[in-house]
Amino acid sequence: MAEVRHTEMHADRPAKAALSVPELVADLGRQVSNLVGKEAGLLRAEIDEKFANLQMAGGMLAAAGMCLLAALLILLQALIVALTNMGLGPGWASLLVGVVVGVIGLILLMRGRSAMSGGLLPKRVQRQVQRDAEMLKEQVK
Repeated sequence: MAEVRHTEMHADRPAKAALSVPELVADLGRQVSNLVGKEAGLLRAEIDEKFANLQMAGGMLAAAGMCLLAALLILLQALIVALTNMGLGPGWASLLVGVVVGVIGLILLMRGRSAMSGGLLPKRVQRQVQRDAEMLKEQVK
């Protein structure tokens, strides 16, 4: 994103070869300042994207928690029905429903955890800063 072109000429000043050392240093300072500003904007955008992903993963974990709680309640109800009736008909049906809801909750939990595995480190900005640093080294030479 932050690209400096060597052939770029400005109408209000002479070519870089004709500039004095203080003018070159001032120009380098302006370019570095501009680069840092652009990199900060890119960093903010990438952090916002990571935060949105964490929000989605948090929603999945919350849904998993609700499903697991519902499964626990259904399984407890199934146990109560099974123990009171001892006929095992309605109780086993409740048990089956509880197991299905529990499996759904576990699937949501695993998906939410995998969505969070990306972490918060801004990898694209890190790569861009490394490229810009290399470019600055070449320009200073």
